[in-house]
Amino acid sequence: MAANAIKIKDTKADKIFVGFVYLFLALALIIVLYPLVYIVSASISEPQFVNSGEMWLLPKGFTFEGYKTIFQNENIWRGYRNTIFYTALGTTINLAVTLPAAYALSRVDFYGKKLFMNFMLLTMFISGGLIPSYLLIKNLGMIDTIWALVIPNAASVYNIVVTRTFFQSSIPREMEEAAIVDGCSDFKMFIKIILPLSMPIIAVMGLFYGIGHWNSYFNALIYISNKSMYPLQMVLREILVLQDLSSNSTATNVSASTAEMLYSKQQLVQVIKYGVMIVSTLPVIVVYPFLQRYFVKGVMIGSLKG
Repeated sequence: MAANAIKIKDTKADKIFVGFVYLFLALALIIVLYPLVYIVSASISEPQFVNSGEMWLLPKGFTFEGYKTIFQNENIWRGYRNTIFYTALGTTINLAVTLPAAYALSRVDFYGKKLFMNFMLLTMFISGGLIPSYLLIKNLGMIDTIWALVIPNAASVYNIVVTRTFFQSSIPREMEEAAIVDGCSDFKMFIKIILPLSMPIIAVMGLFYGIGHWNSYFNALIYISNKSMYPLQMVLREILVLQDLSSNSTATNVSASTAEMLYSKQQLVQVIKYGVMIVSTLPVIVVYPFLQRYFVKGVMIGSLKG
């Protein structure tokens, strides 16, 4: 039958449309890729070529001086260690709160679930604000502790809704009823049956929460003053902002050799900027291609059923 299938020929209008589609996709690809290629090239180019604009796409004057300066800073390594720890601990807490809450809200026999859901949805539109949040964290004694970074964002209402949708649409109610008939308690059913069947949504939520923790800096900026506890994003912010300030506060009456040294350092700062962008995003860029399907699945789960 396949051999006898009639091939439909594209009309001239179809070919023109397809041509415009390819042209649009090519332009979109260039727009997306150019900043990435430029950042990588600038991070390994000589500072004078970057600052003068001579380097506009490919590396010019190949050098790793910027990366050498970055990785000689022990605060970078401390920030990496802190961020990995905060991400692992925070994601674990997020999943421990989100999964049971979503499963409870997905149960048809849970009395008052609409009331709880409405209260939770209300928090998506109304917030106490920064000052009340800071006072609460302070009164709880969590200032300058890791708990200030992982407890305030222990759960996302949006992620709870997405996870609840997965439980409602993917876990057969008949399976739960059969487990209850066999004498399985709710807790044991959740641990032994529901969670093993929910690995896709667990992976999705783990990725969502994990990337949120990896990129987070605002809570650390507000609640953490001890620099030894700074996550990577705060360390990189300090490198960029403080070096900019130091480069702009150059004294006017300096010798020629000192001025040349300061100018060279100021040029190097521009290359370091691009280097720290790569350093902070490289782990996510490396991991993302292997886990992309989970992101797509997470978006689809949230769009199937409210």
